[in-house]
Amino acid sequence: MSDIVTFGETMLRLSPPGNERLENANEFEVRAAGAESNVAIAANRLGADATWLSKVPETALGRRVVNELSGYGIETDVVWSHRGRQGTYYLEQAGKPRGTNVVYDRENTAIATAEAREFDIDRIQDARIFFTTGITPALSSTLRDTTLNLLKAARKGGTSTAFDFNYRRKLWSPDEARETLTRLFPGIDILVIAARDARTVLGFEGDPRQLAHKLGSQYDFTTVVVTRGAEGAVGWHDSVVHDHDAYETDTVDPIGTGDAFTGAFIARRLEGDDVPTALEYAAATAALKRTIPGDVALVTADEVERLVKEGGEEISR
Repeated sequence: MSDIVTFGETMLRLSPPGNERLENANEFEVRAAGAESNVAIAANRLGADATWLSKVPETALGRRVVNELSGYGIETDVVWSHRGRQGTYYLEQAGKPRGTNVVYDRENTAIATAEAREFDIDRIQDARIFFTTGITPALSSTLRDTTLNLLKAARKGGTSTAFDFNYRRKLWSPDEARETLTRLFPGIDILVIAARDARTVLGFEGDPRQLAHKLGSQYDFTTVVVTRGAEGAVGWHDSVVHDHDAYETDTVDPIGTGDAFTGAFIARRLEGDDVPTALEYAAATAALKRTIPGDVALVTADEVERLVKEGGEEISR
């Protein structure tokens, strides 16, 4: 039995060294990268027993992904497919004004054909939390139904559900996302959403505290977390909004910061922490992630604990 089961695609991330351009790169660093597996790993690092659920091509690249994720200590429960390919994305990093550029290569992937009946529903219903994101239903019409059906199955089995809105403009339009994702809302207990997505996609207005109140009041969520980038996050629970600032951090690689935050928040809630404390640990985990290359938060529980206790001071001694 897992504390948390996550569902979604994990890609291979290919990055040229330093700030090189994709068009003239001669070599690439390769890492597994996916929002749902990132959340599972972050939660596991903070003490939760985590399982990642997916559909993966039975190819060398598919095995590469599963082997790497298994090496991080989470359990991988995958449907191996003889159809479809392994998704990838290319990451070109740079400072201002060029900025970071992401190029997705996710067409005809194995997970795009995944149906709820292919997975072990008992594993989801035996978990304490089932988690997925708004990225998954953006990948295919089949996955829109699958995501809905898995959320329903979790709820039917008494498993709490958590969902990161995670809008990706390179995958679909705000109108498409709003129409699809709001249909999932009745099956969600914990919603994590960026303030910008609440405004751009859902059309809500106000500051993050007002957004959290509005989302919590309009929909039947138990908890709403609104992230606000470098300014931290707010959490709505029992009609009360709690605030937590972000920790100061040097940024080595920002990709995966939100996933680290979400995984830590869920893990601490599972541990019994109240919402303000869970936000504190989530912010600390996110700050530490920004110092680590790759998508994965390779933090330790001790590092997070020390950062929380020391209030953001440097923890290396």
